Amino acid sequence: MRKVLIVDEVHPSMAEGLTNLGFVVETRTDLTLAEFTSVLPTYGGLVVRSKFKITAEILKDTSLTFIARAGAGLDLVDVDACLSRGIAVFSANEGNSDAVAEHVIGQLLSLAHKLHTSDTEVRQGLWEREGNRGFELKGKTLGIIGYGNMGKAVASRLSCFGMSILAYDKYAPSADFPATMEQIYEQADLLSLHIPLTSETRGLVSMEFLNSFRKPIILINSSRGPIAPLEPLLYGLRTGKIRGLALDVLPNEKLTTWSPVEKALFAEIAAYPATIFSPHVAGWTTESYYKINEVLLDKIKAHFSL
Repeated sequence: MRKVLIVDEVHPSMAEGLTNLGFVVETRTDLTLAEFTSVLPTYGGLVVRSKFKITAEILKDTSLTFIARAGAGLDLVDVDACLSRGIAVFSANEGNSDAVAEHVIGQLLSLAHKLHTSDTEVRQGLWEREGNRGFELKGKTLGIIGYGNMGKAVASRLSCFGMSILAYDKYAPSADFPATMEQIYEQADLLSLHIPLTSETRGLVSMEFLNSFRKPIILINSSRGPIAPLEPLLYGLRTGKIRGLALDVLPNEKLTTWSPVEKALFAEIAAYPATIFSPHVAGWTTESYYKINEVLLDKIKAHFSL
């Protein structure tokens, strides 16, 4: 079946590229979940970003041959269900690794040099130099958990800052900056997370995890929010185990659905000056918007030997 459904807003090059590969492409970004489930069996391919969670139940009556996720993570796709049905699953981790690395560096520099707070103060007519004295990244030790495309991109750039890099990946150990978690606990001044959301990584950042670090750390999470729940993050800030926090992701990114508890937790976290937030845009650049499509189209072409 050569019909492909694009169900999310993606760069126009995706539809053009699939058409050039011989697929019949339909873009239907206005579908409700019920409508999507109803029409999906008529398509052989699916391009999705984050509009719907692709579950085993949704897949059971389909004839899909591939699912292309226009992004890095696959936590919204039941990969095991896909593989059991012979559905190829493609993601585009390579497409936004440059964007993520630059975003992480921007967050780190902002925290280290207090750019976010000093900018606000100057706009308010305050000229406080000593209170905005920062620190240099050179000579500091960066721990990276997850050494895939994102982790490698961050490591290669920040090593040029004169930092020591320690990279841990349980499934793909780093040949460039190999380290154990014990070494990261002992030596890290900063920690950047670049791991997928799985049953193993959900809630990784816990009170016990933070207490394992010998020194207070700056923690950067640009992977998935549920890896670092709000409660232990607040604990880390209160106790000084976290000296700085940069979050591009949150456990619940639908802010209008927050419970009173979630609102209170976030409000207290955000009250700490050494915190900086962004709305899940680390990999969301003009360039990555296009490069994600290039990566997916290359993988689809190779899979079908087109």
